[in-house]
Amino acid sequence: MVAVTLSRLVKSYGDTPILKGIDFEARDGEFVVFVGPSGCGKSTILRAIAGLEPPDSGDILFDGRRVNDVSSADRRIGMVFQSYALYPHMTVAENMTMSMRLAGAARADRRRRAEEVARLLQITPLLDRKPAALSGGQRQRVAIGRALVREPSVFLFDEPLSNLDAALRGSMRVSIAELHQQIATTMIYVTHDQTEAMTMADRIVILDAGRIVQVGAPMELYSRPVNRFVAGFLGSPTMNFIELQGADGQGLSTRAGARIASPQSGMGMAPASVGVRPEHLTVATDGEIAGQVTIAEQLGGETLVHVRTDDGLLVSKMPGGFAVRPGETVRLRVDGTMAHVFDATGNAVHSN
Repeated sequence: MVAVTLSRLVKSYGDTPILKGIDFEARDGEFVVFVGPSGCGKSTILRAIAGLEPPDSGDILFDGRRVNDVSSADRRIGMVFQSYALYPHMTVAENMTMSMRLAGAARADRRRRAEEVARLLQITPLLDRKPAALSGGQRQRVAIGRALVREPSVFLFDEPLSNLDAALRGSMRVSIAELHQQIATTMIYVTHDQTEAMTMADRIVILDAGRIVQVGAPMELYSRPVNRFVAGFLGSPTMNFIELQGADGQGLSTRAGARIASPQSGMGMAPASVGVRPEHLTVATDGEIAGQVTIAEQLGGETLVHVRTDDGLLVSKMPGGFAVRPGETVRLRVDGTMAHVFDATGNAVHSN
């Protein structure tokens, strides 16, 4: 296990800057998830750590040792890609131990190591099958097993679940999280899926346009985003944003004239918008904002009520089975204590 430090990392492709000075440390044994929209630079960071993409400037350190000039093969990296890239003519055991075979390991040693890793990943019955006989989730476990066989000091995952269906993604998230608990190896995981980031990470690194926007534990980022980008990126459904026309000691005024209780006092800058998560926006007779229901999504344990108001389309998360019909007029009550206020530049406005 090692700590991985990125210091002033810069990378461009031609005249297009991709990484604009990345500074970050993944602690020894930590599970870190880099998340952001397409093109933000997250996969470039992963490839730089792996030694597949040299940075233009800056340093990559493993436990304080600079590895910029160390080959990928000598960095003790285990990397799992979006594509399984399994050899179709080889069995699961042969695929997983290919690196050992290339290194000249004896057949018995390769089989023993394959069986050890297979037990950890719960794929022992699959060892003598070929990839064509496996499901997508099983193939991804084999790809992880291939990396595990190398006994890496750092695990790198590049959007490994994006090719799986929703049910398999859910089960594989759990499997990878359990694997980290068992082997306690430093893991750096890249995804554009905020659900994966929230459910798996010790810490999340949110990227936008080649820069780190915010770093923190999942609920820390969810509860206290530094700006509208982070607030809107984390959470499903996404946060509701309401534009404001002013604020005073009594609360906030929306552009459509609704009054919302202020979530904080003594704000340092004039608020321009307020963000409210769907779970903090309740359909209630005494709500501050009136509107018309466009659709109600019945999802079993919860109901998402979409309401068109003079302040825009807002989404409320209500209990499962909540009865409401499209076209019905309702009122929405904002939990002001849980709202997030942003200034004209999109930065969070906090109390003095």
